[in-house]
Amino acid sequence: PETSQHTSIQKRTEAIKQDNSQPHQLMPFVGHPRENMPKGIAFSLQDYCELVDTTGRVIRKDKAGYIDHHQSPILQRLGLDSEQWITLTTEFEQHFYYAAGSEQMMRVFAGHTNHKRIRGIGKAKTLLKRA
Repeated sequence: PETSQHTSIQKRTEAIKQDNSQPHQLMPFVGHPRENMPKGIAFSLQDYCELVDTTGRVIRKDKAGYIDHHQSPILQRLGLDSEQWITLTTEFEQHFYYAAGSEQMMRVFAGHTNHKRIRGIGKAKTLLKRA
């Protein structure tokens, strides 16, 4: 799905790989809110990625959107395991403040903004080591 041209899943996975954000031109996923429904899709980004991935695996081989069953799961292709993903989605605000993303992207941000230290860079190194 992440290589499907001109699709929302491609835009969303590119944003995840770049800086773990949601693309501004698309309606954001807001998870599963219980009260005060924010504007967005009441579905988590992880569920959406896995839904697209699973759907592509059950589509016939000769149809657009087919994903070979030998292809690794989407979170693995994005360089995240389920434990990393859960930490990112449930503890995000505890670990990141000014910036979020891979260690490399956070270092670029620090240099660009003249910050000597960026809160969360250690967690980025741990959680996004392959992203």
